[in-house]
Amino acid sequence: MRSAFIDELCTLAEEHPHIALMVGDLGYSVIEPFADRFPDRFFNSGVAEQNMAGMAAGMASEGYHVFTYSIANFPTFRCAEQIRNDIAYHQLPVTTVSVGGGLAYGALGYSHHAVQDYALLRCMPNMLIAAPGDPAEVRACLRYLVDNPQPSYLRLGKTGEPTFRSPDVALAPGAWLPLDPAEQDDGVRRAILTTGATLELAVKAKRESDAYAGHALFSLPLWGMESKPAQAAQCAEFDEIITVEDHLQDGGFSSWLLEALMAQGAAIPKIRSISLSPEVCGQVGSQAFLNRSGGLTFETQGA
Repeated sequence: MRSAFIDELCTLAEEHPHIALMVGDLGYSVIEPFADRFPDRFFNSGVAEQNMAGMAAGMASEGYHVFTYSIANFPTFRCAEQIRNDIAYHQLPVTTVSVGGGLAYGALGYSHHAVQDYALLRCMPNMLIAAPGDPAEVRACLRYLVDNPQPSYLRLGKTGEPTFRSPDVALAPGAWLPLDPAEQDDGVRRAILTTGATLELAVKAKRESDAYAGHALFSLPLWGMESKPAQAAQCAEFDEIITVEDHLQDGGFSSWLLEALMAQGAAIPKIRSISLSPEVCGQVGSQAFLNRSGGLTFETQGA
């Protein structure tokens, strides 16, 4: 996802001279293509993420669309006040880019876990969450964000994510994106709804387990407060929905979906959450190990 992000950002920056990239003294071996091609629009704030967010807000107020980039926990939790007051409140076109969402940096311990970031960012008015499930969705999210500049949070995986979507996939906030549109026409009444890099887990479950073969699979890469009203009609198509996220259940994606339904007084189908247990917050290990330890597996959920 990181490589797709930089490649697409460079393509867009050729067309849009107001795009700028800012890093917190990391990203090396990834961000060089942008830094080399657009040196006057690349900034290294140093290990000073709060200053990075404030500077990005100032540049955005002067007409730039700034992308701030760092390991997932640093540009979010450390910069919460700047994102809330300087960026979201003023509705400025700053995209906070986090790499290694969920437990991708799990071997570095809790300080590098990003398992409460949805909860933090989605409670800010005017903030759009972009959580792509594969490299093609990364590119599509970037195209949407550049065409619709606003405060946004782009959550990337770390590396090696497979591609499931076609290169020309198009996205809209709040709109579920089917992996196989034909499943919608078959009267399927059970769905799997993912956001972010957990799309890979859901695809694997459908391919390898008969228990999930009869579920229609969707991803939701763009969501936030403003896209809640669109959820009731989509949920009404199903009797059962399994949500999947590499985030704690509390304050996460499944909570957002349930809030959306309750706010509209809609009938709530059976919703089950595949998400992370708080136990992982005290653990150190690989992403695969911590996902299993935290319950982010289809095997433990049953059908």
